Amino acid sequence: MNGTMIYIRGEEWKELKVGCFFEVEEEPTLDEETNDWIELGHARDTSYVSHLGGPEVFGEKMWTEAKRWGWQHAIDTKVVGDAASWIWNLAETYLYDAHQVVDWYHATEYQGLVAHLAFGEGTPEALRWRKQQETPLFQGHADQVAQTITYLANQTPTQEELRKQAWYFNNHHHRMQYLEMCSEGWLIGSGMVESGGKCFKDRFTRAGMRWSHFGA
Repeated sequence: MNGTMIYIRGEEWKELKVGCFFEVEEEPTLDEETNDWIELGHARDTSYVSHLGGPEVFGEKMWTEAKRWGWQHAIDTKVVGDAASWIWNLAETYLYDAHQVVDWYHATEYQGLVAHLAFGEGTPEALRWRKQQETPLFQGHADQVAQTITYLANQTPTQEELRKQAWYFNNHHHRMQYLEMCSEGWLIGSGMVESGGKCFKDRFTRAGMRWSHFGA
């Protein structure tokens, strides 16, 4: 699940919520770092739902599509999203026994923000710190990453902002078991729903288009 922004006449920018469903199949994939062939999960037979409005109606649409997919009979299921609380609220309401995973790329973006706040944007220290912290994050030690950020917060003027980032990693620790998820054949990125959101946004933001809420 994810959200993208579209412009509505009289309301300005509004969030269009997008959901993406797919089956996960493992297949041999070349690891670019090790040059070895490994089994990785890939998305198959993707479908999308969307809603311009609050999460309640969107959740009902997601549940309808989940039932169409036979979610109740699936061997195992997973929900991927960013840090938005409405995503996890809907997951717990409708997809209550699915694994919950914070998209890997969003998590590393938060690490990049920490590096920027603590060391300055684009500095060698920021790049080095971010690279060092990616390994423990991938291994499922988001709590250790949070401790490191808290230590940085005590030494910099940006304490408040850094403590917010530490809370993010602590709060989502159970949703950041990336190595475990990958070893079990799951995807840890939300690229499918983000690319779908871009397609929706492109449809609504072409040159000269101005949508009413009802028309959208």
